[in-house]
Amino acid sequence: MQRFKIGAGHLFIRQGDITTLEVACIVNAANSRLAGGGGVDGAIHRAAGADKLQEACQAIITDIGSLPPGEAVLTPGFNLPAKHIIHTVGPIWHGGTSNEPELLRSAYLNSLKLAHEHTIKTIAFPAISCGVYGYPVEDAARIALSALKEGLESGLVEEAGMVLHGDEAYSLWKNVAEDIL
Repeated sequence: MQRFKIGAGHLFIRQGDITTLEVACIVNAANSRLAGGGGVDGAIHRAAGADKLQEACQAIITDIGSLPPGEAVLTPGFNLPAKHIIHTVGPIWHGGTSNEPELLRSAYLNSLKLAHEHTIKTIAFPAISCGVYGYPVEDAARIALSALKEGLESGLVEEAGMVLHGDEAYSLWKNVAEDIL
């Protein structure tokens, strides 16, 4: 694990399973229907208790219709060590011509703002949009880490970090962090 002091807070980058992390909140890279799915989204639904989490997500969707890319909502963590889950939708990569960088930045910042509104002090993120949504990983890392840095400098949370799967992803994100932080 790598840690960086930013303002009064800390940013961490680590490998592992986000569903087992003991933080106040984890972020789910959700789809716009909050319907669960593959990758980290499916893993979070399974670990939290799919029935309970799906019921909470469905109540949100009944109220708002769908969750647009860049926005975020909150549910309980149910069976997770984390008390809360923030669900955010990252953009699908279309070559960078469909506002993808701004939407990805918004997904991270709106998650941090929502955490702050609920007095959540520690939060862990997956690599939003880097799986089936096809976002170029190094570009995503620069956007994400810059957004986390901004949120920490603004005092939105005390600790924010990235939880990555595999040596290659961890190394890339760590190198980007060392470059920009």
